[in-house]
Amino acid sequence: MNQNFGLSAAEQRQLEERLSKRQMQDFMGMFHNMFENCFTACVDDFTSKALSSRENGCISRCVQKTLATQQRLGERFQEHSQTTMMQQQQQ
Repeated sequence: MNQNFGLSAAEQRQLEERLSKRQMQDFMGMFHNMFENCFTACVDDFTSKALSSRENGCISRCVQKTLATQQRLGERFQEHSQTTMMQQQQQ
């Protein structure tokens, strides 16, 4: 019997596969939202197939800002989780 939550090896593999699939779906959803938000905010001239230099710069800044925000949110969530865990251990 596997030590992880009392699951068998087959159950553990199935759980890991589901978690991996869910993480990929979450990542793709975040990527799609970022693309949609940046496109909507930056692209407004549809008279050319190519992006203008202004649109290209705007999208680049938007993507960088979104990724930096996601990174900072992840860091804050981790800090909050650690604080909460420490408080629970002290009780």
